[in-house]
Amino acid sequence: MADRLSLEIATPMRLVTAETADEVVIPGIEGYFGVLPGHAPFLTTLGIGRLTYRQGREERHLAVAGGFAEVRNDKVIVLADTAETPEEIDRARAERSRERAERRLAGRSQEEVDHMRCQAALARALTRIQVAERGR
Repeated sequence: MADRLSLEIATPMRLVTAETADEVVIPGIEGYFGVLPGHAPFLTTLGIGRLTYRQGREERHLAVAGGFAEVRNDKVIVLADTAETPEEIDRARAERSRERAERRLAGRSQEEVDHMRCQAALARALTRIQVAERGR
């Protein structure tokens, strides 16, 4: 058994990162789960949230939404619909997305509102804001 995990995070457009990590915390569809070396294998659907991985004392964060995660003995593969590092996030745009989603959910919009879609948009915006903050 290895003492570190091999971690690959990719989207349909690119490989976001391929590194080793001591621990990975991933937003699954049923909630967050942690992976350490030697974890039992499984496959799960991703939710919307902050993916965190630790290398020694250093933590790195990404905003991810949708897709799948596969955990093998000492390897984690994340195939996300979207994944952004803190440096890639436009904080002002994320704030505008948050405000727009909150306005729609509060009924202050003239448009017909798809509540599930608005809630997902709000979750994505909040995650992007959190990840952008942690990256500073």
